[in-house]
Amino acid sequence: MSTSDVSALAIRAWATALLLSVLGLSVRAQESSLQRFEYRQTRMGMAVRIVLYAPNDSVARHAGKAAYRRMTTLEKIFSSYRATSELNRLCERAVEDPVRVSTPLFTALQHAQQLARRSNGAFDATARPYFDLWANARTTGTLPDSSTLQRAERRVGWSKMDLNEQRQTVQLRADSMQLSLGGIAKGYILDQALDTLRALNVSRALIEAGGDLVVGRPPPSQTGWTVHLPGTGPNAPPQPLRLTDAAVSTSGSTYQSVVIDGTRYSHVVDPRTGIGLTHHLLVTIIAEKGVTADGLATTVSVLGSSPGRAFLDKYYPRVTAYIRSHPEATSSP
Repeated sequence: MSTSDVSALAIRAWATALLLSVLGLSVRAQESSLQRFEYRQTRMGMAVRIVLYAPNDSVARHAGKAAYRRMTTLEKIFSSYRATSELNRLCERAVEDPVRVSTPLFTALQHAQQLARRSNGAFDATARPYFDLWANARTTGTLPDSSTLQRAERRVGWSKMDLNEQRQTVQLRADSMQLSLGGIAKGYILDQALDTLRALNVSRALIEAGGDLVVGRPPPSQTGWTVHLPGTGPNAPPQPLRLTDAAVSTSGSTYQSVVIDGTRYSHVVDPRTGIGLTHHLLVTIIAEKGVTADGLATTVSVLGSSPGRAFLDKYYPRVTAYIRSHPEATSSP
């Protein structure tokens, strides 16, 4: 190699280093100009908080409104409380013939069916008849009798729901079946809201709803969003974690329970029995996506500590699980 060639290479290397340095300075300058914005609105029957970083108020408001609009759209699809939701209309029509559904609904049902297969029914989107019975039991303080449970059982069972991916259709193979995506829809909705922000170049954001949250890139000059999880013992202080591009979901019986005939039952229902859980755990799942964290938190709560960990080790080795008996959970960015 000639001296001129070496000089040319040195000049190119210097120019590249200079360009990278200038780009780095530019990125840091842009980062330092980002401002923190926070919004709260009610969605899914709960307060939904968005924290985001944007260059100005106009960008922040536009992004926040778009994220909340996306939540509204999906809530109208998934809600089991709205008579006109796509989910409820599907239940009315899908017994006779397969019904083509929207991509969000089909995707959520796919996630639900995958969990159901892997957990042998510890998660079951068709268990809404059981959920309705148990809501009444908690109100009246009386367990449903065996004949009532048997009638509900005929309408429950994840294997009675058929999904056709090619046609994007759903068919229910038992009369009067009803679906609920309460254990998975919130995580999916939060994922979609965060993706909406990212599409608008607002990637440094956190969205929290009912203790569940999803986070994107961290705040400027930070390594992650600080999330406080329950301590490892009854009197242990909250455990701070730094998370980025992740989701956290918590499920369990420590928040709501009812005592019937001397036994404390959880508000979390075992879809395999139709009865509230009598083992009392608080399960926190950290995963890449909210739909994964939400569904797994519910599933592991039903399975219990040891079977739940074995289930995660087999199918979801990349997620982190915190399973506790008597903690109090808090989380904040």
